[in-house]
Amino acid sequence: MTALQPLRTDRLKAMLADGQELAIVDLREELIFSQGHLLFARSVPLSRLELKFARLVPRRGTRIVLCDDADGLCERAADILARAGYTNLHALDGGVAAWAAAGFELFSGVNVPSKAFGEFVEHASATPSIDAAELARLMRDRSDIVVLDSRPFDEYQRVSIPSAVNVPGAELVLRIRDLAPSPQTMVVVNCAGRTRSIIGAQSLINAGVPNKVVALRNGTMGWTLAGFTCDSGKARRAGEVSRDGFAWAKAAADRVARRFAVARTDLATLERWRADDARTLYLFDVRDPREYDAAHVAGAVSAPGGQLVQATDQYVGTLGARIVLSDPAEVRAVMTASWLRQMGWKDVFVLVESGTETRRPQPAILGPASPVELRIDCAGLAELTARDDATIVDLSLSRDYRKAHIPGSWFAIRSRLASALAKIPLRGTPVLTSEDGILAGLAAPEARALVDRPVRFLDGGNAAWQAAGHPLTADDPRMADEAVDMWLKPYERPQDTTRAMSEYLSWEVDLIERIKRDGTTNFSRLVP
Repeated sequence: MTALQPLRTDRLKAMLADGQELAIVDLREELIFSQGHLLFARSVPLSRLELKFARLVPRRGTRIVLCDDADGLCERAADILARAGYTNLHALDGGVAAWAAAGFELFSGVNVPSKAFGEFVEHASATPSIDAAELARLMRDRSDIVVLDSRPFDEYQRVSIPSAVNVPGAELVLRIRDLAPSPQTMVVVNCAGRTRSIIGAQSLINAGVPNKVVALRNGTMGWTLAGFTCDSGKARRAGEVSRDGFAWAKAAADRVARRFAVARTDLATLERWRADDARTLYLFDVRDPREYDAAHVAGAVSAPGGQLVQATDQYVGTLGARIVLSDPAEVRAVMTASWLRQMGWKDVFVLVESGTETRRPQPAILGPASPVELRIDCAGLAELTARDDATIVDLSLSRDYRKAHIPGSWFAIRSRLASALAKIPLRGTPVLTSEDGILAGLAAPEARALVDRPVRFLDGGNAAWQAAGHPLTADDPRMADEAVDMWLKPYERPQDTTRAMSEYLSWEVDLIERIKRDGTTNFSRLVP
């Protein structure tokens, strides 16, 4: 057992204000996390700790505070982290409930710091907006408008405003002059809800676009709630940037960099920072993923700028860390940096480099390699299932399990495997699987200690099973555990999506008052 230091709530409150690096990690499953958590806690469920932790908290000496429901998750996580070399581990004494009992604020939802920041920006900057009914009227009247969807392409394809062009958030300033060359054209920026609409519109305004720019109030959800129909399956993307468009964007980004004190760095400094064991460094490529895949700076992680601002907690686990944003065109990195600076990230730098690496960095996985003797390949599992001599337990995320799983398999959550195995009628050899088999391999020794028979894990998981020509199905889901591993977006919920959308939008608007009560943010407009 590792030495896990209990930490009182008042000490954690003081840590949040001392300016030193700090990672607050909530180990509960995502749905439970979404029902009430500390504002700056990162959701890293114990069930997937080895897969997610090192990417979010890469430096082993980081001051780390683990949170749970005082139910032993912290102790279990600390053992894993200590074996991986993490040395500065604390546990919130009394769990998340103790934070509330001390009179401090708990937050529901996910990506809360970023979404609260969006509400802050709208209030502080008086970001103009337009409602769905007014936009629909302008569209009927064939007014001179352009609708720009600031989400990633996959979200845009799922559902979009009629006539909208997909321009992810960090791309807006770079591409706006080609999309709206006339200053008379009204520019409407939308997302699914509020945050990316607000940040996108205000990005254009901060960059000095001469057009009238507005955010679509409440995005595609607001459009739907107003009784209008969204498109789906559209593929309208912004084209290549023209020479004149780039010149305008570069000049605009230079103005934004001066206004928000955005600093540049170079490769030599980056290498010195990489060697600095006393500070955490994150290197993100903020361009479109297609550009990133073509070539990027070695070691950079793809983090499109709009998403990095929208869901900072999914990329950066350590408060107070250094962040370097790579973009050979500079514009996207400067705009992203300007927002991170206003969110309170002090050490944010722009790296104007193309890079030559084409491979994505391999994810760092904590823990020992999966025992070879516990593996079973697809042919072996097919043989067992053919004679009804295997019980397959799938540790994939519940969303993925429901979409496609090996026929007859049971869904379970790795951190709650003991209770799941007690519910499953075991027959023959228990075989664990997961999306790619990695999590199943990590869990196999744990399962072996819980049952009185040999346990195996499927090498390559469900992906290998499908690649080998075996079927996956969405039929006959067998749930050995509740699907508490996933927070579902309002439009993903199986019942009463209209009510879920309304409640979600009200929740976003309410965040501005809640962060005032919490008092731990240092959001700012940074206007000279």
